[in-house]
Order: sequence, then structure tokens, then C-alpha cells
Amino acid sequence: MAFPYMEAVVGFMIFMYLFHTYLKMRQHAALKLPTLPKTLEGVISQEKFEKSRAYTLDRSRYGFVRNLVTIVLDCAILLFGLLPWLWKRSGDFLVSVGLNAENEILQSLVFLAGVMIWSQITDLPFSLYSSFVIESRHGFNKQTIWLFIRDIIKEIVLTIIIGPPIVAAVIVIVQNGGPYLAIYLWGLVFVLSLVMLTLYPILIAPLFNKFTPLPDGELRLKIENLASSLKFPLTKLFVVDGSTRSSHSNAYMYGFFKNKRIVLYDTLIQQSKNDEEVVAIIAHELGHWKLNHTIYSFIAFQIVTFFNFGIYTLERNSKDLFQSFGFDTQPVIIGIIIFQYTIMPLEHLVSFVSNIVSRSLEFQADAFAKKLGYTAALRASLVIMQEENLDAMNTDPWYSAYHYTHPHIVERLTAIDEPYRKTH
Repeated sequence: MAFPYMEAVVGFMIFMYLFHTYLKMRQHAALKLPTLPKTLEGVISQEKFEKSRAYTLDRSRYGFVRNLVTIVLDCAILLFGLLPWLWKRSGDFLVSVGLNAENEILQSLVFLAGVMIWSQITDLPFSLYSSFVIESRHGFNKQTIWLFIRDIIKEIVLTIIIGPPIVAAVIVIVQNGGPYLAIYLWGLVFVLSLVMLTLYPILIAPLFNKFTPLPDGELRLKIENLASSLKFPLTKLFVVDGSTRSSHSNAYMYGFFKNKRIVLYDTLIQQSKNDEEVVAIIAHELGHWKLNHTIYSFIAFQIVTFFNFGIYTLERNSKDLFQSFGFDTQPVIIGIIIFQYTIMPLEHLVSFVSNIVSRSLEFQADAFAKKLGYTAALRASLVIMQEENLDAMNTDPWYSAYHYTHPHIVERLTAIDEPYRKTH
């Protein structure tokens, strides 16, 4: 008797849903605590704490509902055989419009179009509620319904333009890859990663936001001097109009080799009390660059990707695996989807380890900014972002250990303050 792969996948999905729900219940209880952590007493105002508490509890309740609906739909898709049904209907559609149903690339594109439509329909109510109810209620949402719809249309158009060539390339590689399939697939993803890292900020991101050069002045001069002192090859310094969609703040850098760019959210500049606080955040980001965190992360991603493709090559020809999910044939795109289901246990483990490493790197970047003399400014900027973003003030240690990619504000301030107090 063949192993029940599909039933095992559903069982694991339900197990992880229950595990995540347990963690969320612990986090929800922490969010309901009526007092600030001792580290934040006298640092975060009571007004901001109450606003943060209300916002995070709203997000938490929303998360419970969304996760429940998601697990029900995901399990139903597998248990009721909706994937093989959609694959068959995709072939029928090709016949009805006079195209060759034996063309796997065409059938795969029609199938993925159906998946995209289903995803948009099921996700839309949650996206609307999140943006126009929760985010609006707490003063974050700045976008109009037309801007929201326009963004969705742009995303769909980009998917239609970018998706088919990639899908076709993957199918051709899998069909002709032979014993070196894992290497070819990894090579494709490696090239795509470089292309997207290069083109996304130049061609795609400007479709959604406006990027303008940071005006001449003290702030620009301080950032340029900092970059120069670290030999960071800064070529462009932008301000992005994040405030058109949200009042959340951020900053980031991107680029290869001698062509680096820094982007500041306009909300970060508006919310900061002085230039030093903005520069402290840039110092933290430059710490990631100087300590080679971006290179390490990129290499780690490539290693995990290659390992995953190695596993995929071992199971892609398993007839029993495909039959367990309701397929009599073994289409490439279906094999990849099934692989994504079967690799879930490993993905959860990798994600957990990745979050642990990520938090460690954040501490290192904070320490780097401190060494540059931005201790007080970094502390102040982290507090301001915590307040303005209404991030959780109280967190459950189990939940944060499993989910958080950044240390909680209490941990970061503790790490910043101890050495600072010893020398002052």
C-alpha cells in the first residue's frame, strides 16, 4: 500500500496551525498586559502604550480569524482534490479555445492563472479589512481605495509579464535537466536573484512609490560623511513617499559592488526629532554592510535553495507521490507545488534557525552603530519607531523566539544601555 503523502501533509499543516495558534494565544495574553515592561517605564508614554496595546490586540484578533480561514481553505483544496480538478479544467480550457492541451507550458500557465485568481479572491477581503479597517482605525492607512486597487492591477500586470517566461524556463529545464537538474535550477534562481535585485529598485519599485533625491542640507551631508568614513560606495540617496500608503517608517539600502543606494522613508524623517536619529538608523544599516551580513544572507539563501532543489530531484519522479495528491500524470508545475507541501517541515526548521541568526545580526548592527558614537541617537530612534509604529510593548518569549526576525525593543535597549551606563 502506497504511503498516504497527501494525508500526512494535511496532518502536518493542522499540527502547525495548532502550534502557531498556541503561540498566538500566549502572545495575545502578553499583549493584554496592562503595564509596560520595566525597561520601557518612563521611556514609552502611557498614551503610546495604550494605543500600541489597542493596535496589536486588533492585529492579533485579525490574525486568529485569517489563520483559521487559511487552514480550512488549504486543507479543503487538498482533501477535495481541487488541484487535480483545476489542472484538468485548464486542459479543457485550452481545447475550448483551440489550443493544444498537450502543451504542458500552456496548460501550466492557465493553471497558475486560475490559482492567482483564486488567491486574489480569497485574499481580497482580508487585505481590505486590514488596510481600511484596522490600519485606518489606528491612523496608519493613508491610501485611497483607488490607490489600493491600482496597486493590485499593477501587481497582476507584472505577474503576467514576468511569470510566463520563468515558468516556461523551469519546465524546459526540468524536462531536459537530466542528472544535473539541481544545478540548472539553482543556476536559474541565482541569475533571477541577481536580475531582480538589480531591476526591482530601478524599474519595479518606482511603479508603486515615488523616489526623489534627498535634498541638500545637514542630513544629506551627515549621511554622505558617514558613508565616506566607512568607504561605503554611496551613489544615490533617495527619499521614498511611504506616507502615501502608511505612516509606518523604515530605511534600507541596496545595490551591487560600487553602486550602492540608500532609501529613507519620508515618515522616518518626519517622525525623528533630529538628524542624528536618522543617521543612527543609517549607521545600523551600514553595519549590516560593513559586517558582510548581506553577503552571508545571500550565500545562505543560495545554499538552502540548492539543497531544496536536490531534494526536489529525488521526489519529482515519484508516481506514488503524485497519485496521493490525485494526479495520474506528473506535470512539472504540479511536482513543484507538491514539493512545496512536502518540504514544509524543513522550511519551518530553516525559518526558525534563520530568525535566530537574524536577531543575532541585528544586535551586531546595533553594536556597530554604537561604536561609531551613535549610542544615544540609536536608542532614541528605536524608541521613536517603536512608539510611532505602535509595535508590541509586551511580548511572549516563546512567540518572539519563534517568529521575530528582529529582537524586541526591550532586548535591544538592554543591549544598548548596559555598556553605555558603564562608561557614563
